[in-house]
Amino acid sequence: MAPDEIKKKIADYLTSHNKMTLATVTPDGRPLAHTVEYVSDGCTVYFGTLRTSRKAQNILKTPHVSFAVDEDYADWMNIQGVQMEGTASVLADPKELKIAGEMYARKFPAVASFPQNPDMIMVKVEPVAGFFLDYAKGFAHRDEACF
Repeated sequence: MAPDEIKKKIADYLTSHNKMTLATVTPDGRPLAHTVEYVSDGCTVYFGTLRTSRKAQNILKTPHVSFAVDEDYADWMNIQGVQMEGTASVLADPKELKIAGEMYARKFPAVASFPQNPDMIMVKVEPVAGFFLDYAKGFAHRDEACF
């Protein structure tokens, strides 16, 4: 599969799902997994979290992250999913914050009723490498795209 096709499959899969498992690195070098609701723009993802959360503190110290998006498949030969490696950053640009916030509110309308919280931040994960898993092509098959 051509790199642009793989990127499109990844982007489409990300758009059609809501939760990811995000891996960050703790200050003492241990991996830590977090379940996060996200929005995507192509293969870039955004999520909100508290500045005081472990994931935010880990990202502020080490921006290298990875994440997976998948489902619980009864038939392993139909497994599809996305595995990504990326660089995370806290959004500071008001224009970018507005765009990410609007995407989040469209995908998750319930957040509009949440009380404002000055400790809430928006994180952007820009892809470095991505993998689209498709076991229908063979057990453990995955196509890779570099960004």
